[in-house]
Amino acid sequence: MDNNNNKPCSSNKIIKTSDGCEIVLELSQNAPFFDKKKNLLHSMGFDIREQVQFHRSSCPDAIATILERVLQIARIIHLDEVELYFGKVNDCSSLEYWSPRNEVEALNSVLSLINSYSSYERQKEVNFLQTLQDEVLKRIQEFTDKNKVESRIDRSCSCDKEKCLEKWGESNGVKTSLKIACVEGAGRGAIATKDLKVGDIALEIPVSIIISEEHVHKSDMYHILEKIDGITSETMLLLWSMKERHNCSSKFKIYFDTLPEEFKTGLSFGVDAIMALDGTLLLEEIMQAKEHLRVQYDELVPPLCKNYPDVFLPELYTWEQFLWACELWYSNSMKVMFVDGKLRTCLIPIAGFLNHSLYPHIVHYGKVDSATNTLKFPLTRPCCFGEQCCLSYGNFSSSHLITFYGFMPQGDNPCDVIPLDIDVGDADCIEGCPTSSWTSHMVRGTWLSNNHNIFYYGLPSPLLDYLRGARSPAPHTKTIEISNLENEIEVLKDLQSTFSSMMENLGDTDLVDSDDASWDVKLALEFKDLQRRIVSSILTSCAAGLNLVQDELSEL
Repeated sequence: MDNNNNKPCSSNKIIKTSDGCEIVLELSQNAPFFDKKKNLLHSMGFDIREQVQFHRSSCPDAIATILERVLQIARIIHLDEVELYFGKVNDCSSLEYWSPRNEVEALNSVLSLINSYSSYERQKEVNFLQTLQDEVLKRIQEFTDKNKVESRIDRSCSCDKEKCLEKWGESNGVKTSLKIACVEGAGRGAIATKDLKVGDIALEIPVSIIISEEHVHKSDMYHILEKIDGITSETMLLLWSMKERHNCSSKFKIYFDTLPEEFKTGLSFGVDAIMALDGTLLLEEIMQAKEHLRVQYDELVPPLCKNYPDVFLPELYTWEQFLWACELWYSNSMKVMFVDGKLRTCLIPIAGFLNHSLYPHIVHYGKVDSATNTLKFPLTRPCCFGEQCCLSYGNFSSSHLITFYGFMPQGDNPCDVIPLDIDVGDADCIEGCPTSSWTSHMVRGTWLSNNHNIFYYGLPSPLLDYLRGARSPAPHTKTIEISNLENEIEVLKDLQSTFSSMMENLGDTDLVDSDDASWDVKLALEFKDLQRRIVSSILTSCAAGLNLVQDELSEL
């Protein structure tokens, strides 16, 4: 899970003033995509360092208005690559950049600023800051109400092993407001045992029960593995877990007992499922991943079993068990920053039952608290009693989630993009156009776009600007002129041709009886249907765009 949420992207603070305070928001020089974010801030009238003044006498309506200005800046600071690419840079509406992840990040960054203000100063400014905090929490609640995903508990499913794990965790210092249960359509998940507010700790795991590389260092295989040139700590852990899962006296036996016999990720897809993916990039992704793992196994494991059979028992180190361990670590491991400043890949008992969501309750969970020596999972939005509590595995596409986790998320995933094989080369940037600096291009479902007007069509502006420049080197403006409109027609026809071919490669909708199909075939067909839906939306937008342009031409 890509849970390293401690990357520096901004330097923000609250400064006391004579009649209130000001919030300082600054885009750090080492922020990802700094230049693009800087250009975006400038296009909206902001600098990379903004000071927003709040007056002590401000009424609630004024505070809400000023807060929106702060959020506009915070949203840009927290944009990721996909959000930046698909954002509409020529419109000052912050809604154009909205995504569930980005909105939660922006709101919580402001809330964190308020909470970081010294308690003494907060007491002096209690009325003003409380109003500001209440407004942020109100917006988080509105977001939660709008994006709540219903979850139903499968009462027929037994969770006896999981209950044993929960008791084991409690006896080892785990603190939790969650319980493990079977969730319809999601397998096992974590359910809130009480109403949880923003900032509440849903789960707290002591470092003593986190499975990390130190356990390999204490094992009988470390003196062998450390001599292998280039071997990573992750590979050592993988080999250790293959043996440890069968160790009856293992400290983690109860944890290993709760793990499935099969993980059912894309890495375990059978021939029929692979064939069902024909015409998609996921087919190549899975085949390459499986080939990589097979090569790694053949180069590493058989020699270990041959040279050290007492340590690496051949019956425990088959290809099937190696693949199982790979799926375990791909789907359940988390990156954790320990108090020594080192980032380690770990397995975290109990926390592994938290499922992924496009609307997560928990986003920041990758750093050990030095005061308690525990890993805490705080909420970034409320979670009600009986609701499934979810976290974010990262900003992943459905193809990645299928390959390494074995599922597609519920809802529209903003990261479901189709990369385009366009050789941008040394194409000149369009002067004054922030979108022209992209060196790679992609598309996604146009239903996610808020702008289907002429010159936009629900399609990404960086792609359209690149294609316009490729067709006509003259500077392009979005004005109703014959030359511009004629160029638009050619661009849209080029896109139509490209995606018509892509739709042909995907083939017709597969007529498969879902009741009889295996789990992997069902998942493959679900993904392929998503690809058809994305391509179909692009073709529809191109056709609608051509009608718009031709209507304008007919009036000139």
